[in-house]
Formats: sequence, C-alpha cells, structure tokens
Amino acid sequence: MRMSAHDAHYGGNLVDGAKMLQLFGDVATELLIIHDGDEGLFAGYDKIEFLAPVYAGDYIEATGEIIQIGNSSRRMLFEARKVVAPRPDISESAADVLPEPILVCRASGTCVVRKENQRLIH
Repeated sequence: MRMSAHDAHYGGNLVDGAKMLQLFGDVATELLIIHDGDEGLFAGYDKIEFLAPVYAGDYIEATGEIIQIGNSSRRMLFEARKVVAPRPDISESAADVLPEPILVCRASGTCVVRKENQRLIH
C-alpha cells in the first residue's frame, strides 16, 4: 500500500506509526476470514516495535500469520516492510524498488472469533 500525503502526520512527511497498526488490523481480518469464515475482533496488541521511519510516498507490504489457536482466540505476528521509496531528488514522480525490503514495524497481538461465529473453513 502506498503511503499518501494524507497519511503524513508529522514534519518531513513522516507517517504516523498508527498507520502500520491499521494495516495489521486489515491483515488480521483477512487471516480470520480465511481461518474462521468470520472477521472476529482484535482484542489487543502485546508488543509493538517501530523499527524504521515511514514517509509519504513509501510503499509498505504488511504480512501476518496465526501462530497459536485457542478456543476463540487467535494469536498473530505481523510485519510491515518498506519495498519502494520515492526519489524526489530525481523528480516528483521518481521512485526506487528497494534492493532489500526494510522492516519498519513488527507486532504481536490476539484476536477473538466467538465460538458461534466460527466456521473453520481453512
């Protein structure tokens, strides 16, 4: 997903870290639909690490995986990587695919799917 000027919340076009958590929420929803056939609810994060800055114009790929399954809980790990960076020094529309993606954020958290909503379609 491309970070837009609208996502830039701070000076220097720095994107608010909460945007990464929004992406992780979308990843969690997709994982729950794939696993349970239901969007479920995000109960909370137990760890969040912001590892590198994200700027307007950066392209971010967010991934996640379910690492533990309880009766209704689903523990997940998430990572967000910068894969494209703008090159305003060249032109307003120039950008580079990064030779190696940069890990910008990592988190873990728990989601819940009520037992009566689980369809276990994975």
